[in-house]
Amino acid sequence: MTDPADLTVTLVDGYVDEPAHFGVPPYISTYPRFTAGALVDAGVPEENVTYHTIDELRDDRQKWADVADADLMLYIGGMTVPGKYVGGTPAEPDEVRELAWTADGVSVMGGPIRFGVGEENAGAQEMERRNLDYDYLAMADVEAAAYDLVDSGLEGFNNRYRDNEELDRWAAKGAFVVEQHPNHPDYLICEMETSRGCAYRCSFCTEPMYGNPAFRTAESVVREVENLSARGAKHFRLGRQADILAFGGDGEAPNPDALRRLYGGIREVAPDLQTLHLDNMNPITVVKWPEKARECIRIIAEHNTPGDTAAFGLESADPVVQEANTLNVTADECFEAVKIVNEEAGWRPGETPDNAPTHGPDASNRLPKLLPGINLLHGLKGEREETFEHNKRFLHRVYDAGLMVRRINIRQVMAFEGTEMADEGANIAKEHKKRFQAYKKQVREEIDQPMLRRVAPAGTVLPNVHLEYHQDGKTFGRQLGTYPLLVGIPGERELGQTIDVAVVDHGYRSVTGVPHPLDPNEASMDELTSIPGIGKRTAGDIVINRPYASADEVSAADVDFSKFTDSYPVEHRAD
Repeated sequence: MTDPADLTVTLVDGYVDEPAHFGVPPYISTYPRFTAGALVDAGVPEENVTYHTIDELRDDRQKWADVADADLMLYIGGMTVPGKYVGGTPAEPDEVRELAWTADGVSVMGGPIRFGVGEENAGAQEMERRNLDYDYLAMADVEAAAYDLVDSGLEGFNNRYRDNEELDRWAAKGAFVVEQHPNHPDYLICEMETSRGCAYRCSFCTEPMYGNPAFRTAESVVREVENLSARGAKHFRLGRQADILAFGGDGEAPNPDALRRLYGGIREVAPDLQTLHLDNMNPITVVKWPEKARECIRIIAEHNTPGDTAAFGLESADPVVQEANTLNVTADECFEAVKIVNEEAGWRPGETPDNAPTHGPDASNRLPKLLPGINLLHGLKGEREETFEHNKRFLHRVYDAGLMVRRINIRQVMAFEGTEMADEGANIAKEHKKRFQAYKKQVREEIDQPMLRRVAPAGTVLPNVHLEYHQDGKTFGRQLGTYPLLVGIPGERELGQTIDVAVVDHGYRSVTGVPHPLDPNEASMDELTSIPGIGKRTAGDIVINRPYASADEVSAADVDFSKFTDSYPVEHRAD
């Protein structure tokens, strides 16, 4: 028998993206944390567990020695929904295979990759199960496989799911691994699991493969947050669930008391918390139990941080597609759910929720507390030309009603073995790909850009934008949170720093911003000309007439700086 105390283990995070789980940086998913906790619970010392992201291994080939030399190498990854990513690049199948070839010890592959692998991380393709040359493929919980494998002296394991008692231990004990993430501590958001599984059975979704909803207790989640906070984590997202409103209940109906214990408890144990967001909220829950749902939404908006998004899985507004794929919400029901979230949580900080305008000239200059996001999925059974028109009509209806949605996610199906879409595969998606591209462009132009102007009008302040990369003479960054806005700032600023930004212009899914408060004595020509109404001549005049004792002096020159600067402090006045 191999003594667990002598084992060296390397965890490689190839990133995950599931319908109810996200782990591409700046996110860290639950998988590596729970697996690390299981290893420690089985007797492996914390100091013997090494964690690397796939991006780390790409950037530094010397770190591959940790893969080669470990007694046990665990690869965790898998994409079951397609996406585009800024903070990290998910591992491709060839890279996953190379890890197995490099490992001299026992190699195990787990996570959602067990559902299947395609030729690349993209939509409109069939996925198939492959072990990619690993010694073991964990076909259930990778954390349970890790515990049992160590407990057996690396002799093997039976595929099984962990129970809640094990999860309570492993979630708390695995918090230490966040300290090894390259983004720790300032630009890392911890995905938190409140439940998994789903009460509904949509044709394309892998979440029902986890079974009916199984909830953690509020106390268990709060204890994990407390341990993560003690390890320096400041940003959290309750993203690992099919429906946040059903937390602590029967899997379908809202439970306000459980949500109050969850959110209130998190706020108590994480005094340095900077981000508290969520992901999935089922719109059918909102309309079936409207009063309880309204109470839950108010609880969330009371405790969360601004810019939060509740992803609504409408998937299709076409009733033919809804019926063919067992989708659980109609377009009319989803519209009502969008309206309710706007009414209960669309207010902006600095306002009182009861009577504050959610948008317009009198609204606060911060992002709303919580807005819905709309997921639309194409390539499903029954999709036809009319499907695209149904979806566009729904989105126009939402916009024309004066409502807000934070983002519209349009993607094509990935067909996994074990789902109802497996027989159809990606045939419909491939057949409709040209129409899909034209329709997507139309939505971006007709809905996304004007909606973004409504949600984040010029002058909206976005605190703590982390600067990530340079492109075309601009610096791009994002806040931490659920579906954060991509912000382009004129000029090339030092990467890695965090600054406050005021929005000045809007793309389809991104905004242009300037540093906030903008100092008229320091602002560059590019920053000045990015402000609405300021051309090169006016910007030149502003520069020539420096210094200013206050921003009001600039306004006197027919330039309104009021949206882009606070009161100009005395200590910043030029001599």
